[in-house]
Amino acid sequence: MKRAIERNCPPRIPLALAKFWGEGFVKSHGKQLNAFDRYPDDVEMLWIQPLDVDKMNLSWPVRKGGARDSASVIRDWSQLDEFIDKFPDPETDRQIDALMQQAGKAQQQDRYTLFCWWRFFFERPWALRGMENLLTDYYLYPRQVHKLHDALCNLYCGYIERVAKTLKPDAFFTSDDLGHQSQPMLSHDLFEEFLYPYYRRVGEVLQRHGLHWWLHSCGNNTPLLPDLIRAGVDVFHPVQKHTMDYEFVAREFGRDIVFLVGIDVQNLLPSGSPQQVREEVERIIDIFDAPDGGCCIGAGNGILPDTPLENIHAYLQHVLDYGSDHRKRFK
Repeated sequence: MKRAIERNCPPRIPLALAKFWGEGFVKSHGKQLNAFDRYPDDVEMLWIQPLDVDKMNLSWPVRKGGARDSASVIRDWSQLDEFIDKFPDPETDRQIDALMQQAGKAQQQDRYTLFCWWRFFFERPWALRGMENLLTDYYLYPRQVHKLHDALCNLYCGYIERVAKTLKPDAFFTSDDLGHQSQPMLSHDLFEEFLYPYYRRVGEVLQRHGLHWWLHSCGNNTPLLPDLIRAGVDVFHPVQKHTMDYEFVAREFGRDIVFLVGIDVQNLLPSGSPQQVREEVERIIDIFDAPDGGCCIGAGNGILPDTPLENIHAYLQHVLDYGSDHRKRFK
């Protein structure tokens, strides 16, 4: 994995998030999933939740699980000060202590290790305010949005600083679903004003500690890739099928960022044939893999429960077979 990201001629195409089982998948298939143990997973993932509103003991009632599209956690911006005051302290958070054994074992096995959480500077405020509120907050309450983002940035950087010194991972991985099917959720100007400065601050902390930065973002992120690269993102996932142009993205940005290309879980895996799956794996590798590396493959998102298992086997096995053969061409 490290050789692929740092473009040091990996012997095969790495797999990460490759067995990304979606909601209901494990329950549907049970012990049949043991058959997938033979396929490698080239990353160890150390997960935390940096901000759990259910544990913040706020003075107002909060719907369990946050806002997303309905009832807000922060219903009124007058609640913001208390909300920030009750942030956890990264230096004393026991979640980090609980990961020490897992991190140590991974390092003994020389496994590439990711320190992870979901939701960053778009998804998390969306979960706190609700989507409709958030999209109007940028115009009606810009000062409050910046105050929230600044506090989140301090919290995130605090966790990264502590983890870099204690768990010593190779990378940090987070998510911000910035795109929908045709374009980014925000205009470029809004991204530059409200998100980029905080992305860049996190990028500077990661660079100082020598950690790679992985970002998951669904949808069409093509117009944002220059800003994400400038902020310090090293690995981008998933280059969503039917929203981003593989050839254009690889040609324009493939020298500046590594792509963890996600196999299509919306249409191809659930509805295609094993042969079509293998052909798509070859297409991805032919487009994104360069002589020195720079290509990884995984699932585009959670694999749906009705996906034929033979298609998943075809995708995983062909990444190993065709990916290894493809790498041999560059020796």
